[in-house]
Amino acid sequence: MARFNTLQTWLDWQEQFHPRPIDLGLDRATQVFKRLYPSYNKPLTIIVGGTNGKGSCVAFLEAIYKAQGYKVGTYTSPHIVHYRERIKINGVPTDDQLICNSFERIDNARETTSVSYFEFGTLAALDIFSRAKVDIQLLEVGLGGRLDAVNIIDADLSIITSIAIDHVNWLGNTRDSIAVEKAGIFRANTPSVIGDGNPPARLFSTAKEKQTPLLCLNKAFEYQINSHGWHWKSSIQTYENLPAPNLMGEHQFNNASTILMAITQLQSFLPVQRQAIEYGLQDTQLRGRFQLINSSPQVLLEVGHNPQAVQKLSEYLKKQFSHRKIHAVFSIMRDKDINGVLDIMKSLIDRWFISPLDSPRALTDDAMQATFKQKKIDNVVLGFQSFKETFSAAKVAAAKEDIILVFGSFYLVSEYLAEFEDRQ
Repeated sequence: MARFNTLQTWLDWQEQFHPRPIDLGLDRATQVFKRLYPSYNKPLTIIVGGTNGKGSCVAFLEAIYKAQGYKVGTYTSPHIVHYRERIKINGVPTDDQLICNSFERIDNARETTSVSYFEFGTLAALDIFSRAKVDIQLLEVGLGGRLDAVNIIDADLSIITSIAIDHVNWLGNTRDSIAVEKAGIFRANTPSVIGDGNPPARLFSTAKEKQTPLLCLNKAFEYQINSHGWHWKSSIQTYENLPAPNLMGEHQFNNASTILMAITQLQSFLPVQRQAIEYGLQDTQLRGRFQLINSSPQVLLEVGHNPQAVQKLSEYLKKQFSHRKIHAVFSIMRDKDINGVLDIMKSLIDRWFISPLDSPRALTDDAMQATFKQKKIDNVVLGFQSFKETFSAAKVAAAKEDIILVFGSFYLVSEYLAEFEDRQ
């Protein structure tokens, strides 16, 4: 008999069941997975790690392989609105009942092993993709890489998109220490595509130790943007005049270039034609990444929450909205580099509206106020009781030609979409 019969009751239980919400390590997930699949027929697997750009790379890969006619499983986190967004087949979120059935199998297989919320989701994705007999599974690292639950699977190719300071409590506070954690997904004699244009030295030394061949941006492959589109080339493949990616921001050319190297490397396993690449680049969808809502005033959604991501956001704002006032609905977790974020954004924002977050990790209003004061930013409004109240205040303050920017946390973008998406 199933422990629960709805997805939400399963998730509520999982959030309370394991003693620590973030509990890195591979032993628990490995034990349970081996009980679920004593002999595992692994689909072709790409594991995508990195600080920023993981979701975009998975979305590009999904769109291109799907356009070629393959059956594609994608596992990403966190979700924006619905949990089932984390586990998709051919871009379609998995049915609640399928996830519940998988949770039941995992619950039975774990016996006395305690499994975390994220581990339940990872195991469910692997189970669902195996049963669906997908041609390829794309697994996004949740945190770090070395001790992340997706790393129980040996990838046929790995991707590291970028390496920046984030999650310092778990990964360290230098790019070198973070690189070692990201490089945990490396395997001997299995290539890894590196989309970071300036990788830390420890990434190379770790790859050498693990005997992992690296395919690095500006060495193994490169790209060039021009007025007609863009060009991409490696030592074995060249694409001229590709269409611009559907995802906004110049950094998306970097992400698209990275996944083209991955696709090229795997051509002998899953061949992809240029037509599928063109279609996939133009068809890629990803909510919460430079997502412009055509309301009045327009709303821009961005989940970026560290200085590297926010630097890309600032460049986009300067290029696209340099003559428009920007009202920011903002909040951030206390383990993030708020000082770095404010240093980048303070000259671009006309008024800040600070929204409460329903999370024990959220920075408090008092701490937020003190930080803004220290940065000599006085155009700040605090004291709201909900995201809806915060956003309403920003909308009242904004003229029709202004921009309301919702950024700083996945939670804020999630709340906007949950509240307003169906009404647009």
